[in-house]
Amino acid sequence: MRKDRMWTALLLSVLLLGVGAAGPVGAQAPPKMSIMVGGLEKIIYLPAMLTQRLGYFKDAGVDVTLYSEEAGQSAEEEMIAGRVDGVVGFYDHTIDLQAKGKILEAVVILDRVPGEALVVSKRSGIKSLAGLRGKKIGVTGLGSSTNFLASFLVTKGGGDRTQYTPLAVGAGNTLIAAMQQNRIDAAVTTEPTISRLRKMGVADVLVDMRTAAGTRGALGGTYPAACLYMQTDFVNRHKDVVQRTVAAFVRTLGYLQSHTPAAVAENMPEDYYVGDKPLYLAALAASMNMFNPTGQMPPDGPPTVLKVLASFETDMDPSKIDLRKTYTDEFVLAAKTMHK
Repeated sequence: MRKDRMWTALLLSVLLLGVGAAGPVGAQAPPKMSIMVGGLEKIIYLPAMLTQRLGYFKDAGVDVTLYSEEAGQSAEEEMIAGRVDGVVGFYDHTIDLQAKGKILEAVVILDRVPGEALVVSKRSGIKSLAGLRGKKIGVTGLGSSTNFLASFLVTKGGGDRTQYTPLAVGAGNTLIAAMQQNRIDAAVTTEPTISRLRKMGVADVLVDMRTAAGTRGALGGTYPAACLYMQTDFVNRHKDVVQRTVAAFVRTLGYLQSHTPAAVAENMPEDYYVGDKPLYLAALAASMNMFNPTGQMPPDGPPTVLKVLASFETDMDPSKIDLRKTYTDEFVLAAKTMHK
């Protein structure tokens, strides 16, 4: 606790001395930041709500409002339309959108693996990736990262993205209902939905991307996933508020490395447990290694993500993608300096 208080005092003093431009404490209201999350209740995006609940945004001197959208695609559209400042979603969107002429960058990497799994209905008869062709695969939304991963896995199984039907079914109860009603044969989803499906005896895991080893086996390398990303123009115009926000997230990543799943879960809203706290705790415990301890981009991550996307996006020319523009470690490194 003493170390926490010292860190807070040091952070505020550094910000007041020049990293930010907020002026003396009390001179004006803290800068505001609005962030859309592609499903606040998903464990992959847990750092967003945890940072809010721990009071770390407030400690960093930034007034953050969190919003939730079922799919990363919808969150991304809200940001591009100017209705929110940033998105907690998957890093792969920054590459996908650069191919479409929009420049976005990730400012802190929260998860070092996707935290997703391809689950197949026990009624589907699917035993391998080759069996995905001609099937209906549930994704959070069309154009979402779950849609990207489904397309890649179908391609890896010998098909292409035209040889399956993606259906936007969200996550949680809506996805589970879709599988129970045989509207989908498989799905790419996250925790705690994966554990709920297995406990109910509805589905099995065919491809597990919740661990580093599973991710390398499925995707061929490191696949950084959940991150905070924004339009680069916004980042360049608002470096103070971005720095404050990133500093709060980096502090949360440190908290996740030093606290038990039970301690973390106690800080989350009760409805996130979906009426089964033991299952939520087990899913969280299995997911703790997913969170990025440093917040920095793993060097081998961007090339892997580009290779995955280019394998099924026929209109993407990898040679025209500048990966250096899709992320920056500038704010994370500055936050670490404050932490010291």
